[in-house]
Amino acid sequence: MFGALFEGKTRSVLLKAAATIAAIALLDWRVIAEIPLGFLYLIPMVMVGSVVGRFSIVAIAALCTLLAEAFSDLVWNLRTGTSRDVLYFAAFVGTGLFVREVDNNRKVTLEHLHEIERERDARREAEEQLRILIESSPVAIFTADQDGCVLMANDAAHRMLGVPQGELRGRSLYRNLPALTNITMHDPSRQLLRAVMQARGQRDDGEAFLADICFSTYRTNAGTRLAAMVLDASEDLRAHEVSGLQQLLSGSRIAVGAVFHEIRNVCGAIAVVHQNLAHGGLLAGNKDFEALGSLAVALERIASVTVRQTTAQAKEVDLTVLLDELKIVVTPSLQEEEIEAQWIVEPGLPLVWADRPSLMQVFLNLITNSARALSKKDLRHLQVTAKCEGVQVHVEVSDNGGGVAHPEFLFRPFQAGAEATGLGLYLSRAFMRSFGGELRYVPLAEGASFIVDLTQAMTPEKEL
Repeated sequence: MFGALFEGKTRSVLLKAAATIAAIALLDWRVIAEIPLGFLYLIPMVMVGSVVGRFSIVAIAALCTLLAEAFSDLVWNLRTGTSRDVLYFAAFVGTGLFVREVDNNRKVTLEHLHEIERERDARREAEEQLRILIESSPVAIFTADQDGCVLMANDAAHRMLGVPQGELRGRSLYRNLPALTNITMHDPSRQLLRAVMQARGQRDDGEAFLADICFSTYRTNAGTRLAAMVLDASEDLRAHEVSGLQQLLSGSRIAVGAVFHEIRNVCGAIAVVHQNLAHGGLLAGNKDFEALGSLAVALERIASVTVRQTTAQAKEVDLTVLLDELKIVVTPSLQEEEIEAQWIVEPGLPLVWADRPSLMQVFLNLITNSARALSKKDLRHLQVTAKCEGVQVHVEVSDNGGGVAHPEFLFRPFQAGAEATGLGLYLSRAFMRSFGGELRYVPLAEGASFIVDLTQAMTPEKEL
């Protein structure tokens, strides 16, 4: 009830204060006993202190002092009256100024509180938008501490790594992205990193994938942190390699077609000469017969021409990495065909001497042929084995697709009954021989096996 006296607009409060002053003055005038009521003027001073300025407070305090003295029953004289009036005036002015400062501080505090609330609401809205952006992003987003333990991971990260929702937090990020172990975060004096890298990742089920990683490091009171955005680039690699195979086969088909066109021309010329000799009846010393011999030599020379690459393109190749990329490329198509694939790669394989793109195309062609053969089987099994024997490294691609009916014609071009042009194995062997390798066929009881022979890339230390 009393709080209503101190609330409202300036005019309303002043009217209430004036009424209060009048009531106190009347009460002081009507009280006969010697009871000083001047202290009651502190109430209107409290009221006006929150709505008027300093000079107004002084004027109202002077008015209250005058009224308190005028209606007081105490005798006024210069010594006691002046002291009493000074104390009245000081109390009234001090109360008004104190209330004014308290009210100003209250207003400043409320404004500051409102500003904090506005900032809090804005921060919550920004955090909510950021959370929605992170959770709805198709890119996997991680944050990790200086030991590589995951602090935060979005839905895309769990899907990419094949981990149930919410189980990545607290796990080591290096388990799935081992390339990030090269980022040192324990030394606070090291420069913060902002970089992009491409590396091999691994899902929880052991499947490898190619990852494009954008990462940065930042410092907090708890230590250095890592933020990373990871994109699965396996599909891009797959599309690139498959497109490369198609382009290679297309170009090779044109080259081989041109060679055999020349062979057909020579065969036509041989037929004409043969007819001439048949009509002449004499062979000895016959120029046409001699021409036939020359044409036969030319035919042999043309037939010996094969599609090959220059050995200058061959260099040291990390076979383990290449097989990892091959697995990334072919795994989805094998899964679609419901082919059970087994990869057995001997640890620590040495570098080999090869042309990397051509070697990748050879493996792709072999696995494509195996998948085609397995499509007619109920139980489909494919195995890729890589091992080192002496200075040779052997990679075997075997399947249970039923084998090859006529292996003697296996590496000849334009096979009768072959799908497409029948150039795949012919070109694969040519590519292998171009950098000193070999491609062999080994029959199996229920399938076929193709062995890729590669030579170790001898380092200077080994050569010595």
